[in-house]
Amino acid sequence: MYARSTTINALSGSIDAGIAQVRDEVMPALLEMPGCVGLSMMTDRESGRCIATSAWRSQEAMRATDQELWSVRDRLGRTLGGTPMVQEWEIAVLHRDHRSVAGACIRATWVKVDPARLDGAIDVYRLASLPRLEDLAGFCSASLLVDRASGRAVSSVTYDSQETMDANREAAASMRSATAKDAGAEVVDVGEFELVLAHLHVPELT
Repeated sequence: MYARSTTINALSGSIDAGIAQVRDEVMPALLEMPGCVGLSMMTDRESGRCIATSAWRSQEAMRATDQELWSVRDRLGRTLGGTPMVQEWEIAVLHRDHRSVAGACIRATWVKVDPARLDGAIDVYRLASLPRLEDLAGFCSASLLVDRASGRAVSSVTYDSQETMDANREAAASMRSATAKDAGAEVVDVGEFELVLAHLHVPELT
């Protein structure tokens, strides 16, 4: 399974219009494309960072739509007031305790690892990090997307509410440091987001 993420640093006053455009125009168009298995969107209203991620059954299906989606991304960028940045990923891990609910939030962690050590880092996430994440208050689901060529990866952990994510911030930070050390990874960025659209239909990948 593969994913394509589109990140736009939006103008704060345009975020709601962007969410509506993704929900009402982008998502229906995507779901008609062969191989697409859904879309999610998360936003950080404080920074303006918006990330929409589509999931695909194969890399071939994902890349076959790239040219067709350029105009879609361009229109979304104009609505949000920012330039789309596109990244392609392999979905290495996805574990879902339960479906997300209204008000769910995501903590995303971007890391960099030596590509030669990436499989080992995935195993650390799957075997050591996931069981600890499940113990955090409000845990809903977790995913790990990787780019094998560059060694980049992003972990996205969904919680039931802003309150539960706030409450586990310190424990999550300690866990993040330990996991990065065990995996030989460098933490590049951490962000917290509202989950504003959740329509991914990716099966369990553990």
